[in-house]
Amino acid sequence: MMILSANTQWVLLSTMMLGMAAGVVGCFAYWKRQSLMSDALSHAALPGVIAGFAVLGAKSLPFMLGGAAVSALLGALFIHWIRTSSRVKEDAAMGIVLSVFFGLGIMLLTLVNRMPGGQQSGLDSFIFGQSASMVRQDVYTMIGVTLLVFIAALVGWKEWKLFLFDPQFAGGLGLSGRLMNTVYMVLLVLVIVIGIQAAGVILMAALLIIPGVSARYWTHSYAAMLGLAALFGGGSGIVGTLISTLGDGWPTGPFIVLSATSLFVVSLAFGSRRGLLVTFLQQRAQKMELTRQAPARESVERGG
Repeated sequence: MMILSANTQWVLLSTMMLGMAAGVVGCFAYWKRQSLMSDALSHAALPGVIAGFAVLGAKSLPFMLGGAAVSALLGALFIHWIRTSSRVKEDAAMGIVLSVFFGLGIMLLTLVNRMPGGQQSGLDSFIFGQSASMVRQDVYTMIGVTLLVFIAALVGWKEWKLFLFDPQFAGGLGLSGRLMNTVYMVLLVLVIVIGIQAAGVILMAALLIIPGVSARYWTHSYAAMLGLAALFGGGSGIVGTLISTLGDGWPTGPFIVLSATSLFVVSLAFGSRRGLLVTFLQQRAQKMELTRQAPARESVERGG
């Protein structure tokens, strides 16, 4: 029986919490048809991380994550500004912000690495994540954010359903679309900020997108999809972390994403609602039914 070290147990708990929170918030992004938003804001967080280090000249995780939050929120504001002040569509605006902010982050990273002590800063780890560096305080933070996400989803249960599926009707009932958008964006940025240490700015987007999409292949129910997405996200975090412990220096983030991808492939193939196998069997049954009814139709037409 494999015995996990104390640090590995903390990492395991933190990645499970991160996956569950990402699954729920990722569902919101999926229903708003803004899955690319999570990708854009994940990449937009990188300049804030580098700037946080550059301002202090030392590695202070709270300060750097605060910079990531500010940078991601700026990215969201730029997306909104481009969409409302020009004829550029939302997906194009997201692509612009993703590219510009990530390019700025890489440029800042290059400059910081040339500073004294920059090479030892470990800033490169924020691109692909470094779960092994997490400590107990990071786990407590992830648990707190995960609970906040769950509370927000439960307290605003009816409001979220109205906002996500029929925003015009929700506005007619007096539900503030601006308030709901703000809460949604804050939750998304929070999950991204706490997740970039584990999964990195590149892979964090996958953790936000894949569990929700996978859950969609199993159910049409709002509640069931949220639950399955949290289950898939948390399970991917556990499996990916355990696999990474099997090798020396194996990165946790990529294995988490690969675990989530494996769940997606299974869901795509065997999902009970929209899976390829179920769709194939339904189409085959329909063809057989049409073939069986064809002689009866022909006799009716001849008799008529």
